[in-house]
Order: sequence, then structure tokens, then C-alpha cells
Amino acid sequence: MPRRTAIDVRQPSDQTSNRQKWRVSLTEDAFESFMARCGDAGREVFGEGSLFSPMLFGKFFDPSDAFPLWEFDSDDLLSALRCSSKTSVDWAESSSEFILRAHVPGGRKCEVEICGEKPKVMEISGQWGPAVREPGPRDWRSGRWWERGFVRRIELPENANWRRAEAYITEDEEESLLEIKIPKNNNNFDSNTHHTSSGGGGGGGGGGGEGKE
Repeated sequence: MPRRTAIDVRQPSDQTSNRQKWRVSLTEDAFESFMARCGDAGREVFGEGSLFSPMLFGKFFDPSDAFPLWEFDSDDLLSALRCSSKTSVDWAESSSEFILRAHVPGGRKCEVEICGEKPKVMEISGQWGPAVREPGPRDWRSGRWWERGFVRRIELPENANWRRAEAYITEDEEESLLEIKIPKNNNNFDSNTHHTSSGGGGGGGGGGGEGKE
């Protein structure tokens, strides 16, 4: 029977530590080189259709850069993957909240954190490789993070009530499903759950979000 567990959504006050993360950008050349030697475990995390894949939106987009997810329609950005049943990622909004759902490859543990000033950014991250003891205070997220872990950074809408964000993981014998819900600060929207209108068509790179913090 599936087990549903709440994930603590971290809201740290120390923004200095946040600036140490994701300082090294993942380039397309670096990603191609990495995928050629990462093995099955890495390909499972970063492969086609994964929430953490740089190719999720149809063309290369560094997942450590903040992307304004809810400005786009998931049906538009993920149409090719959905036609071939290669992704479980979905996002939507209702009159009261923003919603994101995605499978976590290999049932790996992940953290959810809200950071930044304006706009707020939600980070979903975790480690896919074996833990390696770093010398001193060095964090795996401050270097070539894709060799050790994964991330998807999402720019939150202005009306997202990020302080009340909730995250859950539902696990069964075969897979883990991540679900994130973020209430809205007002209810001046259509009462039915719907996918957001596209802010300019497909292509994740064309709608790039804010730079790293």
C-alpha cells in the first residue's frame, strides 16, 4: 500500500549559505560529457522526462537556474514527452494554489527549500551518487554538483504564499511521487483547476528565469 510522507519545506534565514550553492553552471557540453560516463544511476536521474533533466523543456536549460514554471503551460512544454509517455512531470494551478507533481527517479530522497528575496525560488535537490567526505566545510552543491546530486530551481509567482508551502512524497514498491502545493495569497481566479497559459510558447530556454543568487 502506498505510503505518503510529509517533507519539511525549509525556509532558512541565512542567505549567505544560499549564495554558495549552484555557483557552477551546468553547460550543454559538460552535460553531454557527463552523461557519456555517468552510468545507469546518473542516466536515471538526468534522463529524458525527469524533473531534473536539463532537456525537460525541449531544449537545454540548466536546472540550477531558476525557471518561472507557472508562467508556462505544461501541455505545451512537455507535449513531445507526453505523446511518448516519457514523463510524469506536471504542474497546474487552481483558484487557491499552485501544484507540482513528479516522480523522483529511483526513489531517492530529496529536499525542498525556499530561498532568495525577490523573486522567491523553490529548490528541489538531493544526492544521486555515493556520499563523499569533503575537506573542510565544502558543500557538494558549491562545485560540479551534477556529479554528486541533482536540483531543479523554480521561480515562484508573486502571489504564491511560500511560507505555507507543503511537500509530500508518496512511495510504493516501484516508484516515489513528489507533490508540492503552494497556496495563493488571494482567490481572484477561476474556481476550476487549470493549466496556466503559456507565456510565449514552448522552449524552456526562451523563458529563462532569474540568474543564480
